[in-house]
Amino acid sequence: MEALLSSTTLQLKPSFSSLHSPFSSCSSILRLKGGKKVENCIQRSQFSTVLPLRVSASSQAATTETSTSTSVPSEMKSWSYTDYGSVDVLKFESNVSVPDIKEDQVLIKVVAAALNPVDFKRRLGKFKATDSPLPTVPGYDVAGVVVKVGSQVKGLKEGDEVYGDIHEKALDGPKQFGSLAEYTAVEEKLVALKPKNLSFAEAAALPLAIETAYEGLEKAGFSAGKSILVLGGAGGVGSLVIQLAKHVFGASKVAATSSTGKLDLLKSLGADLAIDYTKENFEDLPDKFDVVYDSVGQGEKAVKAVKEGGSVVVLTGAVTPPGFRFVVTSNGEMLKKLNPYLESGKVKPVIDPRGPFPFDKVVEAFSYIETGRATGKVVIHPIP
Repeated sequence: MEALLSSTTLQLKPSFSSLHSPFSSCSSILRLKGGKKVENCIQRSQFSTVLPLRVSASSQAATTETSTSTSVPSEMKSWSYTDYGSVDVLKFESNVSVPDIKEDQVLIKVVAAALNPVDFKRRLGKFKATDSPLPTVPGYDVAGVVVKVGSQVKGLKEGDEVYGDIHEKALDGPKQFGSLAEYTAVEEKLVALKPKNLSFAEAAALPLAIETAYEGLEKAGFSAGKSILVLGGAGGVGSLVIQLAKHVFGASKVAATSSTGKLDLLKSLGADLAIDYTKENFEDLPDKFDVVYDSVGQGEKAVKAVKEGGSVVVLTGAVTPPGFRFVVTSNGEMLKKLNPYLESGKVKPVIDPRGPFPFDKVVEAFSYIETGRATGKVVIHPIP
């Protein structure tokens, strides 16, 4: 089965000037960028809806929530789709019902979100048999502020700044309401307090990718003193595998592949050996590795670079023994464990230089990530 959580790291393409924004009249807001106020155009939708998007009874249980002093509207702006297909199915809506929360959930005012390959593969219907019912508000990664808490929530309160992957199982019944909206509901156990030193945009770039990177290293039995080769080291997952292997797990040697223009990035992240895949065949290297982490789908070559008895983590493409594939499970405790490394600066998010994409450019953001040429993560910010 084709993996749905992969990331690729080829060279960037020109902008998508042919795509049209679904917005019309503009009202300016301000956000800070590099310490300077920048004017942004967040515009009103002309998209006409017959009925607001609502969750079916089968996918959303009755709620139990605490009282809140925060004013939460009944409707919100979001992106959604009612059919599977290309980016053309994505529609902006301004009268979507704000999701209710269950007793173990919090409601988050979304400040930033990020896209992953699983987002567009879900939209294409790659796992429709296990998906939640349409219509869907897409989005896995979120960073924002808690505005309402369920009656069983113990560790979070209104006003907390949090981040996380809102879908516990990426391919098995992900929520109908994702993070590409003004508000999203998520179980307390799936999120963590945002690292204090990171912006919302930086925090949104992390959850699914860093959880995938960390869980893959754990499943491969990676530990201090071992060596690793990361295929696709400049991608969303790969860039974090390099950092985690080096700075958290204590790797003896980290090698990684990318195209020519991204070799310096690999070295800055902690790679001891940066391999230009356009000029070198990594499988022909005389030194072999304890673990090969393949985020780009080169399984047949990957197994040629691993030591006897080693492991090959495969996120996409064919799996050749001793390679194995896994689907990440969202885990707020993992984020809490990694927060000290993020707050110390040992591990850093990598955001594609084309972004962050504003909320009215979600179609362009999807189109861009689907080229497979993004560096790090494609982030959506600000979300009004």
